[in-house]
Amino acid sequence: MRVDTVEVAAETPDDAQPFAELGLKADEYARIREILGRRPTTAELAMYSVMWSEHCSYKSSKVHLRRFGDLPRSEALLVGIGENAGVVDVGDGYAVTFKVESHNHPSYVEPYQGAATGVGGIVRDILTMGARPIAVMDSLRFGRADAPDTARVLPGVVAGVGGYGNCLGLPNIGGELLFDECYAGNPLVNALCVGVMRHEDVHLAKAEGAGNKVILFGARTGGDGIGGVSVLASESFDETGPAKRPSVQVGDPFTEKLLIEACLEIFAADLVTGIQDLGGAGLSCATSELASAGTGGMHVDLDRVPLRDSTLTPAEILMSESQERMCAIVEPAKVDAFLAVCRKWDVLAAVIGEVTDGDRLTVDWHGERIVDVPPRTVAHEGPVYERPMARPADLDALQADDAARLPRPGTPAELQAHWLAVVASPDGADKTWVTEQYDRYVRGNTVLAQPEDAGVVRIDEETHRGIALALDGNARFARLDPYAGAQLNLAEAYRNVAVSGAAPLAVTNCLNFGSPENPEVMWQFAEAVRGLADACRELGLPVTGGNVSLYNQTGDVAINPTPVIGVLGVHDDVRRRVPTGWRAAGETVLLLGATREELGGSAWASVVHGHLGGRPPAVDLAAERALGELLAALAREGQVTSAHDLADGGLAQVLAESALRYGVGAAVTLDGDPFVALFSESAARAVVTTTDPEAVRATAEWAGVPVTELGTTGGDALVVDGLPELPLAELRAAWTATLPALFGHPETATGQAAGAVPAGTVPTS
Repeated sequence: MRVDTVEVAAETPDDAQPFAELGLKADEYARIREILGRRPTTAELAMYSVMWSEHCSYKSSKVHLRRFGDLPRSEALLVGIGENAGVVDVGDGYAVTFKVESHNHPSYVEPYQGAATGVGGIVRDILTMGARPIAVMDSLRFGRADAPDTARVLPGVVAGVGGYGNCLGLPNIGGELLFDECYAGNPLVNALCVGVMRHEDVHLAKAEGAGNKVILFGARTGGDGIGGVSVLASESFDETGPAKRPSVQVGDPFTEKLLIEACLEIFAADLVTGIQDLGGAGLSCATSELASAGTGGMHVDLDRVPLRDSTLTPAEILMSESQERMCAIVEPAKVDAFLAVCRKWDVLAAVIGEVTDGDRLTVDWHGERIVDVPPRTVAHEGPVYERPMARPADLDALQADDAARLPRPGTPAELQAHWLAVVASPDGADKTWVTEQYDRYVRGNTVLAQPEDAGVVRIDEETHRGIALALDGNARFARLDPYAGAQLNLAEAYRNVAVSGAAPLAVTNCLNFGSPENPEVMWQFAEAVRGLADACRELGLPVTGGNVSLYNQTGDVAINPTPVIGVLGVHDDVRRRVPTGWRAAGETVLLLGATREELGGSAWASVVHGHLGGRPPAVDLAAERALGELLAALAREGQVTSAHDLADGGLAQVLAESALRYGVGAAVTLDGDPFVALFSESAARAVVTTTDPEAVRATAEWAGVPVTELGTTGGDALVVDGLPELPLAELRAAWTATLPALFGHPETATGQAAGAVPAGTVPTS
């Protein structure tokens, strides 16, 4: 069969090409022809199709994401948007890089491998910046908890996240597990990784220096994931599944572990001038992005790419998303040393090309030229759409359907029954079913992990400097008002970091929405981005980067807008971190912040009435900032023994979780209407315990934060004035039973054959 070379393409301009099957629109295909001055070769068409996909090019979201680039420059920001991950200064010469990304559609098609390779991909993004990955987190959403498809997808996803992360020796320090009908057939699997390095160790993805060698190293290239996430994540699912079903990538965490150690030794020896991981779009992405970000061109010989399937075509080699692969730019004099490090770690490596002094990316196969393109047109100059936007037609009616009008409990016993219903709901219930499959304490530097509000990791064992991380995303709030909802999600993650005693420093995000071809979805997206940018400006936080995941819908039914926000904070000394649970009797329980009757989008309305309507809680970012400053001061001065933010489920959820953490109850008197006090989800609030309430009040007065005394810890029950006594044993039984009843024991639900690795359970301080 004749090879479709550049020469052949020029001679056969009228040959039909399957551009539509590869996800390209007719006008996009026409533009490629205009760029090249001819029809593309089969290999070039493959490259453009994956790189111009929604997942890789952000063609529908770029015009809105520019808001993040317009934020005031933060002194802490060392590397911003545009690289594999952002980098921030956390003090003492340390830099931290963190990012969250989606692997939603692959995880529906093949739950275990989809989730596992999502973890592997985000870990490599952190590695390429020059950092050692030190922890992961995950934010997971599924359809109804009792739906058959959830029973198929959830166990595999959890096993995939745990199996891959555990094998890498990375602690999973926190995240979310939530359920809603809108995610039926379209689960969300968002994975975060954080890494640490010294300032001088930062590496960037660029190819510079004519004559420098291009080295592909890691796993062999196979047929798994051809067109995978780059095409799959740019396509809606119909009622029977995805319209395109490329094979999902297959992960090998043991190869990735070797790759991590090899990379860190390579960085330490200063053997690379640029580096990029191979994730979405595979070799097409790595070569075009490295060349585009550099000062010259690049030439690659595909015959030198190590394959595990000799039948792969050139286009398939370029599109393959086989995992555990990296691409490095290495000076000729350092190639031998680079290859020696790879041999030491048993990592396969091959010189596949070199940097050129031209402005083209060229690729040869069997001695013939099959790609000759300007790299920027592939990697950075794809189509940009200003898609039509329209406010959802049902939004006025939805907001007018105020949750405050829903029937409320009429007796103390009914009020307590509603309390138990919220706490025992799949969203509110104990998440041990998930977290016991994750190793939260491997590496020995985990200070706080789930079920704490934030994960905290020590990064320096001498000074005890550390970082805190939280991931949050309330889709009910975003459905009711995407602008305010995005701000409330940021505020919740900000609070979760702050209650640990850390100072919030920077933001990453994973923006999960439906089809951008739906004007109502684009309006939701634009409003969420605008809200997040405005809130970051007011809180003084830079957006370091993130991910956009579109086409999250089944048929024409989109998911609720789900902007998942990650916030990074800094601990000067993790020994002063503040846990969430009550440990001792006789301590005073205080509520910080003001409570209003705000039930729109609340857990109570959703769980008890199956209702979504009204307006979400009011956003007060000045109050959030004041609360954050207060919590940091209280931790610094050692004035509180615990702190827990109020969010989903309101005070009802916090009282239950705080008491159950260590089995210490409390006697509580609620201020005002007990129903509103328990179930309101007003923002900018936290519950703390202290042995010195007057000191806390004085510090709160300095910060301008209202304080309400709730009661005193102690006993083996929650005794709320006016309600029946609630024994902790009864509360714990309801809280812990939900997920096991739905999904069985983790070992029987996922099976050891699925790759679940037994996790350690011993915390360190």
